[in-house]
Parts: sequence; C-alpha cells; structure tokens
Amino acid sequence: MSTSFWHGFADMHVIKDREVVIAKGEGAVVTDTQGNEYIDATAALWFCNAGYGRREIADAVADQLVRMHGYSSFGAYTSDATLRVAERLTALSPLPNSVVFLASGGSDAIDTAAKLARRYWDVVGKPNKTLLVSREHAYHGMHAMGTSLGGMPVMQAGYGGEPFINEVVHVPALDVEAVARLFEQRRDEIAMFVGEPVIGAGGVIPPTESYWRDISALCKQYDILLVADEVITGFGRLGRMWATQRFGIEPDMITFAKGVTSGYMPLGGVLVGEKVRAPFWDEPIAGAVFRHGYTYSGHAGAAAAALANLDIIEREGLVERVKMLEPVLDTAVRRLQGTRTVGEIRTIGLTAAVALQSEVLAKDPATPEKVVAAALRHGVATRVLRAHAIHISPPFVISEAEIDRMVDGIGNAIEDVAAAS
Repeated sequence: MSTSFWHGFADMHVIKDREVVIAKGEGAVVTDTQGNEYIDATAALWFCNAGYGRREIADAVADQLVRMHGYSSFGAYTSDATLRVAERLTALSPLPNSVVFLASGGSDAIDTAAKLARRYWDVVGKPNKTLLVSREHAYHGMHAMGTSLGGMPVMQAGYGGEPFINEVVHVPALDVEAVARLFEQRRDEIAMFVGEPVIGAGGVIPPTESYWRDISALCKQYDILLVADEVITGFGRLGRMWATQRFGIEPDMITFAKGVTSGYMPLGGVLVGEKVRAPFWDEPIAGAVFRHGYTYSGHAGAAAAALANLDIIEREGLVERVKMLEPVLDTAVRRLQGTRTVGEIRTIGLTAAVALQSEVLAKDPATPEKVVAAALRHGVATRVLRAHAIHISPPFVISEAEIDRMVDGIGNAIEDVAAAS
C-alpha cells in the first residue's frame, strides 16, 4: 500500500512504495518496523548528538508539557523554561554579552539572522546595506531566504528561474581573494556574509587553516556583519562546543538548531552579539524594533528538551568524546581509500564524506543512491550528499566498534554496487 506522507527531498514516484519506517532507537542504532537494525551513520539528519533512547529528555519534556506546554513569547509574554534555556545558551555562547532569539529550527534561524542583519543596518542609518553574501556548495535551510542563500543550484532549480531573494551573491567556497574583491567593490551594499564553519550538506568541506580568520578580518575591515551558520556544527560536532571556537571565527551572530535538543524537540535560534543587539536593546533609538517572530518561538516543551539534552552533553563529556573519536573515524574511513569506486575522502570532527569517483558518477549518476540502498542491507543507514558522496555524522555516543562496523558496511555496499555495474 502506498503512503500518504510526502517525504522531503524524495522522488515520490519511487519512495511511495519503498519507505523505511524507523520504529525505535538506542544509542547509535535504530530499528525499523520489520525488526532490522542499522547503525545510524547520519544521526538522523545531523541532529541526534546525544543518541537515541534518552528517557531523561523525554521525562523533562513530559513534565513541562503537563505544567505548561507552551505560551506565546510575543510582546512581554514567555515561559519559565524559555527564560532558563535562554540563560543556558547565552552562558555557553562564544559571543560576549549575547542574547538569543529562539525559533523552531535551522531554516527559521537563517531567516531570522538575515532579516535581522538588514534591519540592523536600517536602524543605524545605512538602509542601502541589503546584499547578502553566501558561498558555493552552501546549505542554509529551505525557507525562501535559505533557499536563495544556498549554494547548490539544484536546490533552486524549477521555481521560476530566479532566486526568491534577489539581493544574494555567491562566492567560491574557500576563495578569500574573491571575497575581498567583492567587499571592495560593493562594501556600501553588503549587509552580511554567512557561512557554515564546515560546509555540511554540500559535501563536508572543511576550511583551510586561515580561511575563517581571514574572512573575520575582512568583515571587520569593510563593516559587514558575519553570521556563522552552526546549525550542524554547534554543540560539539567538531570536538568543541562551537566550531566558531575551533576556527577562530569572530561572528556577529551564530545560528543554531539540531544538536541543541538532539532532535528530541524542534528548536533553533540565533545568538546575537553586542554590536547587533545594541540598537534594539541598549541604545535609545526611536522605532528600533525587530518585528519578527514565530508561533513557537521559545516553546516551553522544546526549551525543556534543550535543557535536559545540554545536561547530558556536559555531564557525559560528549564534546570531549567527539574530540577523542575524531582520529578514530578518520582512520576507519580512510580504509576505503584506493578502491575502484571511492574518490576523495573528507573528514573533520565526527563527520565525513566518502566521495565516489567522477568517472563512476559520469557513467551512472544513480550510483550514490544505489550505495545507500545497499548499505541498508549491510546494517547501515546513511544518505547522499550533493549527488556525489556518502554521508557520515553519527551520534556522539557511537562506540569504536560501531564505527568499524559502520565503515565496513558502507565499504561492503560500495563493493556490491561496483560488482553489479
């Protein structure tokens, strides 16, 4: 029987009869409704950092839902859980004296940051600074703003030939000189530069050693707001609480989501530094109001999930565990190098992309999807990144033995597909 559920990023001609229905999870392993177990190579969608089966988080949410499941945070209203999570997040923030605007996920967070950047420049008397700069291969969510900021053309194709937001410019992913030229040419127009510390869905592309320090300096030189999109990297994915800390990024805002609750409830937001908060909070500027918000901004149940999740991450030292597992994952994944199908392998933190050779993709562009399907038969759940690579970003609780099993399963899947071609 075909499903009635329209899956995201899916060809429903195929998927409607081939759903993989996940019924439960424990640690880094998920089980489908047929009883098949899979090592979760992707932490669902980069988000299940603390792992599956965390009753502590579920109990915290249940307790909050019974007392006060949620209330509007528009105007003066809010909930006690919302205030507590705001204090917790700003205490963890790498931005001095920051405040936090809460939303329901990463796409909301990006839209919020981009609108706030434009609103900031309007309030401080520079309304012409509206241009938004992003990078090739970037992914910044699927709202209209994020779709336009994204640097993968396939994500924008078929919606009318123009981006939803016209005032967007893309620069090469790691080319500092291209950014410098653009800033010099259009300094009076540019509101913000946004980038993922490590490009994620675009294929796990780490920065060069000096890239983010150089970009930070350019943004300061040309008075352009810098937004670090830490929706994937925040809360430990790269062995630091924030990738901003690992790479020496000096942002004005940080977007986050996913790992803040490990996906137990939908939550995202923007950490806002002193420069951007000042005209809205601290300076007596008439009309300096940010007229923006979402129905579930500051949802109490989501706040409770975040508080319990952060307790686990800190108590169990999961960020430090990622740092310990980084070389373990790198060594394991590089066992796949040199086969007749595998091309470049990119790893950083507890994240990797196993790219397939360009010749293989040219011969059969469906090869990565075939590898994903074969991986299920070998007990590994994964997906494709930018039509060329196999995605790895497991929960932080994965064991070293499970890392080996995960990589072996992906390797066996690649060999199966190669043998059948």
